[in-house]
Amino acid sequence: MSTTGSGAPAEVSQSDRLGTLFEELSELAGQRNAIDGRIVEIAAAIDREGLLGITGARSVAALIAWKVGTSPRNAKAIVTIADRLDEFPRCAAQLREGRLSVDQVGVIAEHAGEGSDDHYAQLAQSASVSQLRTALKLEPRPEPEPVADPLDDDKPPAPPPVPQPTVTSTGSDTDYVYWQLKLPHLDSAKFQAALQSHHDGLIAQWKHDHDDESNEQQPPWPTVGNAFMTLVEAGWDAEAYRRPHGQHTTVVVHVDADTDVAALHLGPLLTSEERRHLTCDATCEVWFERHGRPIGTGRATRTVGRRLRRALEHRDRCCVVPGCASTRGLHAHHIVHWEDGGETELDNLVLVCPYHHRAHHRGLITITGPAHRLAVSDHTGQPLKPGSLARPPTKPPPDVGTYPGSSGERADWWWYNPYEPPLRN
Repeated sequence: MSTTGSGAPAEVSQSDRLGTLFEELSELAGQRNAIDGRIVEIAAAIDREGLLGITGARSVAALIAWKVGTSPRNAKAIVTIADRLDEFPRCAAQLREGRLSVDQVGVIAEHAGEGSDDHYAQLAQSASVSQLRTALKLEPRPEPEPVADPLDDDKPPAPPPVPQPTVTSTGSDTDYVYWQLKLPHLDSAKFQAALQSHHDGLIAQWKHDHDDESNEQQPPWPTVGNAFMTLVEAGWDAEAYRRPHGQHTTVVVHVDADTDVAALHLGPLLTSEERRHLTCDATCEVWFERHGRPIGTGRATRTVGRRLRRALEHRDRCCVVPGCASTRGLHAHHIVHWEDGGETELDNLVLVCPYHHRAHHRGLITITGPAHRLAVSDHTGQPLKPGSLARPPTKPPPDVGTYPGSSGERADWWWYNPYEPPLRN
């Protein structure tokens, strides 16, 4: 800070203050980029050396998002760069040196064509992420595979794509959530007939319950929307076993009363792990045999009832394995299996996604309880803990140059020459 002739400190101008902050920002951004470059190399090493299986994570991207504490989108960009490190050595080197950001290199790795490393390494030095996206859209795409000639007798034409039903949410406001339904003609006819049937039933019930049309307190006339909700509720109540958390079929197991060897009905023998996995959360029908002859059968029941299932969903909300946030298609897992004396109660039940449920019964992860003191570990016995591995640094920041950033100028694309892949013979 400079001083005046009287010895009083002079005020620093806003431009000088901004310049100081920009210098620090560039230095920090360069260090951050270099750190991200090292994270990319670690992700590549985990994938290359096959270390993912002992972590309990379902993918390298999920592992990075969990351990680094970043978003799934950023983790995907890191893994995308890691997958194409050999194809983009110059871009990766500039990332490690702090001169490019992981977002810039991630866009290039996700969309750029083969052999374009030099082209985009030069362009990225002055282009923002949005400008790189535009440049990549201008890159000529490879020619599509030729379509078979329908008149060619030697090659039968490819079958037309089968229309698929779709249900999408189009938005919401303070009162409603809006959905869009698209059905093929046959499915649409089924849906329309079912909807009309429920609508007619609601109208008949309304007329039966409210004969006096002069009564001002009677409920409104049933609408098609009311009919749709009764259709949903009828399917929900009548076929609860077909919900996403249940199995689509009853598991019929034949168990030898002397040896505990089990097999599927008209199917193969089951290992101990397969038997426990199938009977953890399913509708079970167990037949007891001795010397190959049936000696008794238990009635078909769900191992986890509907009320207990609701309480379990309210408590756990998602898969209990650390780092996994799956909320759909979850299985109710017995911590101590019911065939070993484990009770079907909340303290002995947890929700796990299908991936981690199979991993547990294959011995890749271990789940021990009770539920309020749950411990999850990998196959080596190392505990899996929630939260990222981030901690205060013990080493100095990377010694790299400052990050220059993009030029900040508006791009005039009329002068830009998109990357064109070399012609192949």
